[in-house]
This record gives sequence, C-alpha cells and structure tokens, in this order.
Amino acid sequence: MTPPLERPDFITGTLPNGLRWIHQQVASPTGHVGLILQTGSRDEGPDEEGLAHFIEHLLFKGTTRRKAYHILSRIEDVGGELNAYTGKEDTTLYASFLVPHYGRSMELLFDIIQNARFPEREIPKEKEVILDEIDSYRDSPSELIFDEFDALLFGDHPLGRNILGTEESVPRFTRAQVLDFVHRNYRPERAVLSSVGGISAKQFERLAMKYAAPWEAQGPPPSRLPAPPIIARTEHRALDIHQCHLVMGGTGLDAHHADLPALVLVNNLLGGPAMNSRLNLHIRERHGIAYQIESFLNPYSDTGIWGIYAGTDEEAMDRCQRLILRELKQLREVRLGSLQFSKAKTQLLGQMALAQESNANLMTALGKSLLTFNRVDTFSEMVTKIDAVTPAQMQDVAQRVFDPSQISALRFVPKA
Repeated sequence: MTPPLERPDFITGTLPNGLRWIHQQVASPTGHVGLILQTGSRDEGPDEEGLAHFIEHLLFKGTTRRKAYHILSRIEDVGGELNAYTGKEDTTLYASFLVPHYGRSMELLFDIIQNARFPEREIPKEKEVILDEIDSYRDSPSELIFDEFDALLFGDHPLGRNILGTEESVPRFTRAQVLDFVHRNYRPERAVLSSVGGISAKQFERLAMKYAAPWEAQGPPPSRLPAPPIIARTEHRALDIHQCHLVMGGTGLDAHHADLPALVLVNNLLGGPAMNSRLNLHIRERHGIAYQIESFLNPYSDTGIWGIYAGTDEEAMDRCQRLILRELKQLREVRLGSLQFSKAKTQLLGQMALAQESNANLMTALGKSLLTFNRVDTFSEMVTKIDAVTPAQMQDVAQRVFDPSQISALRFVPKA
C-alpha cells in the first residue's frame, strides 16, 4: 500500500488493489462516504444504451448476504441516507449518516459493489420503473432538451445517448449483459473512495482496509471510443408544449485543458447562478423575455461542450436568440476592465467557498477530482488558479469557444 499523502485539509492514499481514497476530517456529527466509479453511459456498447443506469438501480436489489429490504434498512434504520446516480463518465454510490455508523455504512457500500446478485426476478420490475422514469422525463421538456442537445452534437457516439436509455433498449437488457458490463467496468483501479466526516484519517484508513481491500483488481479496462468532432447544426422540434425551450452551444474544453479555469470564469460571468449574470440581467430583467436563462459547461475526459438554455414565449424566441448572440459577441470583442474582472473573480471564488460548506457536496467534489486528475487542489490552490487568469485569456478563450460559425441550436416549440 502506498503511504498516505498528507495535505493541509485532506489525506489521500491507495490500497493494494489500486483503489484510491481521500478523507477530510471535519468537526461534524455526520459523515458522508461515496464510492465513485470511472464508469458511465459513455462506456456502453452499441446494444447497451441505458445499461449503466439500469445496473445502478439493480445494485440495491440484493447481495449474497442481504435482500433488498435489508440493504435499504441498513442505513435508513439509523437515520441515514443511501443513494446512487449515473453520469456520462462515472457512477456514484454514496451514504450519509451519523459518525458512529461509519463502519456500518462503508461495509454496506462494499458489500453492494462486490456481492450484488442482480436477481433475475428483479430485472423485469426495474425495467418498468425505468420506462416510467423515461416517460416522466419526456413530460419535462426543460430537462429533456439537454439530453436531446447532446444527441444533436454527438450523434450516435455514446456521449450523445440518453443516460436513461430508450423504450427500445431497456426492455432488451438481460442478466448476462448486466454481469458482463460489471465485470468489464467495475474495478477498484477505476474507482475512488471519498469521505468527509467527523473521524480521523487513521480511523478512515483502517475502515477502508477492512472493507475495501478484498475487492479484487481486474487489470486494464476496455478503452473508450474517442469523442467525435462536433459539427454545428440547428434543429426545430414541434411538441405538445406551451412554452418554448432553446439550447445553444457547441464544443467547449476538456477537463484537462489549461484554459478551463478561464472558461469557467467566462461561463460564470455569462450565465452562472447569480442573479446578476449578464444573461439574466440583459435578457430576463431588461427585456423580460425569458423566465429562466442560464449557461453551462460539461467538460469530459477528452472533449467538452458549452451551452445556454432559455425558456421563453414562441413570439420572443428569435429575439431571445439574437440577444444571446449579442452577449457572446460582447465577450469575444470587448475585454473586461479591471473593475469588472476583479468583481468576476471575487464572485466565482465566493461561490466556490460556499459550495464547500456542504460536506456532502465536498465529498463528491473531492472524489471526482481525484478520479479525474489523480490529485485534488486545496481551496488556496484553486484561488491561485483563478487569480492566474487574465482578462486577455478570458477574451481569447471566448473568441475560440464562442465562434459563431460553430454554434449549434435546438428549439422545442409548440405544435401548430
């Protein structure tokens, strides 16, 4: 086992089976532990659309030691929470609990990941649950449009597929497919155990050794299909809706790109969560034509996308799109002054600090950073990276990323 690497506010290490771990001790009566797997919908084969998410559901349906009821009751009986979710490039299982139940929670997570049985009788039931989830998702066009925008950009590539799967793919899943996917992808070398809570790093390491060390390494994982180049395109779709929905965007930066901090700063200024973002002030507040408007970044391991979402009336759709393009042009052509630039950095750093106040969110952020970069920045290191960004770098990245010839758009409009 490699020796732990001590940092000012967290400690990391690696178990003999290749599982990396990270723990931050905080003065809190609660603990949060997550097992983050470097496996998501991107790792599905041509006939496996939705399989990673399907497996996430089945993980809680029983192990060689426990039935589904006992899995759910193990944490909830002591007032804790157990859950999981699937992303494009990762899957997370996590638990939140009172500190005396650290061992109970970690034992359960590793019982699930090592000993899940995927009972045949549960597979038809869970298919119906997910098909209902797909139908529910279709009833929410403001959510559906984001996945459809991914499909517009990436086409048949796994990054363009819906994480939930489709009405055609989900019913075809078999237990053999589930077992094969788990064997290919669920391995300690491609996972991180992350924790934030009121125990010491030594206590956490002992628990990790006790419950995670038996998880056997599997060797090199299958390779991922490289991300395709994104070609700009525009589509209009008529649906049974009242409000119009718009997403515009295109190729962004991957998670390892040196200019990503600058793009994060640009995105936050453009349409971040603050009410004084440029999009919110200039389109919602000044013109009153969008109830909701925001910008987003999705950086992946070898590519990334950016986008802007707006919900508006049909008669205001064209005007809304023109105003968005005007804001992008402003960022490309006008460099921030020193006062604007200072305010933009101060705002982002404040938001980052507030996000770390949630120990559950911090646990996830620490784990995903270690999984993706094999390192974690302290808050002071993050401040240094943001401080290193310049107005010229922000303008340069805006010019490259917001190239008007490379912007795609997807509209959902009411049927005539």
